[in-house]
Amino acid sequence: MTDDRQTNQDWNNYEELIERYIQVIAKNMNLYGITPSVGRLYGTLYFADEPMTLDQMRDALLMSKTSMSTGVKALADMKMVTPTFRKGIRKDLYQTEKDWYKSFTSLFTTKWRRQTENNLEEAEETIRQLEDLQEKTTDPTLKEKIQSDIQKLEYSYEYYEWLIRLVRVVETGEIFDYVPRKPRK
Repeated sequence: MTDDRQTNQDWNNYEELIERYIQVIAKNMNLYGITPSVGRLYGTLYFADEPMTLDQMRDALLMSKTSMSTGVKALADMKMVTPTFRKGIRKDLYQTEKDWYKSFTSLFTTKWRRQTENNLEEAEETIRQLEDLQEKTTDPTLKEKIQSDIQKLEYSYEYYEWLIRLVRVVETGEIFDYVPRKPRK
C-alpha cells in the first residue's frame, strides 16, 4: 500500500473511532434529558478543533439550522456549550465546555435543586392540608390514615432536605473532597 493510501486509511479509521465515541455520548445523554441528536451535536462540538457556527454544525450533522439552534440553546442552558467570539467572524460561534466536571456539577445542581425544592414545597403543603383535614374530620379511621400519611410525608421531607444538602456539596465543589478527580494514568 502506498503512503498516501495508508494515510487515507488511517484517517478513515480515526474518523470511525471518533464517530463511534460520539454515538456513545449521544446514546447516554438521555441521562441528562438530552435527545440523541443533541448529544451528537455535543460530541461533534467536543471533538471540533475550533468553535463552530450553526451553519458548520448543520453541514457536519446534516440537520436543520433550527434544530441546531434549539440544540445549542439547550446545551448552553445546561452550561455544556458556550458562545465564543473570534475577531472578523460575524456569525455566532460555539464551543463545548471542556471541563466535564464543571458541566456535570452545573447540570446536576440546576436540575436537582429545582425538582427537589418543588418536592419540598409540595410535601410541606400536603402535610399542612392533611393536618387541617385531620382536625376537621370526625372519622377516626380517616384520622388514623391521615396520621400515617403525614409520617410518610415527613420522612420524604427529610429525604428532600438531605438531597438539597447533597446538591450544595456538588454545587460548591466540596464533592471533590470526597470523590476526587483522578487523572487517567
